[in-house]
Amino acid sequence: MADSPRLEELRRRVQKDPASLAFAQLAEEHRRLGEFEEAVRVARAGLAMHAGYGSARVTLGRALIDLDRLEDARAELEGVLRAAPDNLAAARGLSEIAVRRLQGWLQSVMADRDARAQKGQARKAEAQT
Repeated sequence: MADSPRLEELRRRVQKDPASLAFAQLAEEHRRLGEFEEAVRVARAGLAMHAGYGSARVTLGRALIDLDRLEDARAELEGVLRAAPDNLAAARGLSEIAVRRLQGWLQSVMADRDARAQKGQARKAEAQT
């Protein structure tokens, strides 16, 4: 897939000035394009120089959610909220993690229930023969 003009421009800005804060926009653009691993890589590289840049940490957290690396995402987003308790993007990210975990738990409960029902039906059928 050809890179978007915006992606190319951001990439040029970061290559020209590796200390540029444009890394956060570049990481977000990768995330929006579904390039989650690249978004994580770019965000982490930039955060190595700008550790306190909250919006970049939110982008990193969101990319980690997209990769289903929920524990890593939670750690990033909680760090943002410790530094900026009113950061709504970080709070939304944490709520998405909670929803995903709840959905996973519910799927597990339903699968367990279905397995138990099948075992019960098998035992009942075996007892009838």
